[in-house]
Amino acid sequence: MSDVWSDISSEFLHLYPRGRRLVVVAGADAERSRRAADDLASALTSAGQQVERKHSADGDEQVLRADIIAPFRAAPDSGTVLIVSGPPELLSTTARGLWNFIVWQLAGDETPHSIATAIVDVSDPDHPIRRFADYCALPSSFGA
Repeated sequence: MSDVWSDISSEFLHLYPRGRRLVVVAGADAERSRRAADDLASALTSAGQQVERKHSADGDEQVLRADIIAPFRAAPDSGTVLIVSGPPELLSTTARGLWNFIVWQLAGDETPHSIATAIVDVSDPDHPIRRFADYCALPSSFGA
């Protein structure tokens, strides 16, 4: 497991140590998001967290809310972390408030998303690299 995913896992657990928590791993390539989310799930599991994984191939918000988010929130609180992977539509202006933590995966020169909590370059999925971007001077719609 990469140190990048362990570091992101530690950061997430520092910010959200308990309760039912929702994480999204999105990017321009939904299938690439799946692998990144699986790697993050492994890191969180190694850190002693109970993790549930879901994938949304198309990012349909109604399906996401009805079939993934609502059942997760309705279940008894067990301190589970739900990680959902998929396309950029998971971060639409109406869906972005669903998530406690947002990971944006990209490859090479792809544009990062400005609302991401963490940006990870997975050009080489076996050796991901954390990127840091300063978006303070950009409008909130940049990268959306």
